[in-house]
Amino acid sequence: MPARPDKKEVAAIKRPYRAYTVLQLLLAAALFGTVCFIFSNSMRTGVDSSDMSQAVQDFLQALLRRLGQPAAAARLTEHMVRKAAHFCEYTLEGFLLLLGTRLFTRKLRYFSWPALLGLLTALTDETIQRFYAGRGSSVTDVWIDFAGVLCGMAAAFVLTQLLGALLRRPRRQARH
Repeated sequence: MPARPDKKEVAAIKRPYRAYTVLQLLLAAALFGTVCFIFSNSMRTGVDSSDMSQAVQDFLQALLRRLGQPAAAARLTEHMVRKAAHFCEYTLEGFLLLLGTRLFTRKLRYFSWPALLGLLTALTDETIQRFYAGRGSSVTDVWIDFAGVLCGMAAAFVLTQLLGALLRRPRRQARH
């Protein structure tokens, strides 16, 4: 009959699984929050959305002027700010989606699922906008959103590969 492990051995086994579960929960919460943020921006009226974009544009123009780039500040438009916002939101989503795939499946061969979920979010986002005053949907925005998802996925892939290579690197043994 095999010997039963003592409490210290059991605790040592459970500790990594608890940390892993906490990471999964944090990642799921971050992804849920990101999608909620994306959809909440889509639920704003055209006037509210334009006001937010204008505030960001004013901030960026002031920053560019302070950095000695007045010509760049003058060329920055609300349209550029809106499209960059689309791209950045979805870059974060793509990053979190691929990390989630990695944490929940332990394999990085599943690129289609996070890409599909990102595209589904983009399509839903543009559909939501159709129901709010002064807003409309745009196929161009879906492509911008999807490009953001793919860039975020690429960044997450590179990060996981670098971390994996660093963690797998054999450690030098100290000479005695």
